Amino acid sequence: MAVLRSEVKAFIVQALACFDTPSQVVESVKKEFGVEISRQQCESHDPTKFAGRGLGAKWAELFHAARQRFREETEDIPIANRAYRLRGLGRMAEKAENMRNLALTAQLYEQAAKEVGDIYVNRSRKDEPDDAPAIPTRIQVDVVDARKRDAVT
Repeated sequence: MAVLRSEVKAFIVQALACFDTPSQVVESVKKEFGVEISRQQCESHDPTKFAGRGLGAKWAELFHAARQRFREETEDIPIANRAYRLRGLGRMAEKAENMRNLALTAQLYEQAAKEVGDIYVNRSRKDEPDDAPAIPTRIQVDVVDARKRDAVT
C-alpha cells in the first residue's frame, strides 16, 4: 500500500464524501496526481464504511464537513429543483409541438405530470369513508399523426 501525501488523502476523503464510488476516485487520483491506489485503499478513507473505521479524527472530520457541505449545495444546483425541471420540460414540449412532433410532445407531457406527482393518474372518489381507497389507473393516450392517416385513406 502506497503512502499518500496529505493533499492526495484530502482529495480522496472529499471525493468519497461527495458520494463518488471508490472506482471513480481511484481513476481521479491517477489522473490528478499520477498515483495508483487500490479500491480497498481508497475505501479505507471513508469513515462510514467498515474499512474506514480506523481513519484519523482529522480526516473523519474533513469527510463529515465535506459531506454536509455537499448535501447543502445540492439545493443550489438548478436541475435539482423541480420548478427548474418543469420549466425546461415546458419549453421542450412547446418546441416539440411547434415542430409537429406529437409523440415527443406526449412523452414530455407525461414526464412533466410524473414530475409533479399524482397528476397523471385517474382516481375515483369513494362515497363511504369505510371503502378501500381507489387504485390509480394509468391513462393511455394514442397519438395519431394526421398526415399518415390522410395518406392511407
